[in-house]
Amino acid sequence: MANIKSQIKRNRQTVKRNLANRKVRSEIHTRTRAATAAVAEGADNAEELVRTAISRIDKAAANGVMHKNKAARKKSQLAKQLNS
Repeated sequence: MANIKSQIKRNRQTVKRNLANRKVRSEIHTRTRAATAAVAEGADNAEELVRTAISRIDKAAANGVMHKNKAARKKSQLAKQLNS
């Protein structure tokens, strides 16, 4: 455990950010899974689910939760699945 005041604060901030980032990543995984399943079964709302998943991925990349290249790769995979 840190003894320095600034490091104690840093640790608190890290825990808080880690929790927030984990929520965002979890939501992305959930939405991506739902979109992939919808595309696979040919659901009517597949395009809408893919659009929302891509939107969340964009927001995560903009906020630094996910690297921009990883976000681009995920979006490309979703679009490829939808169009095939």
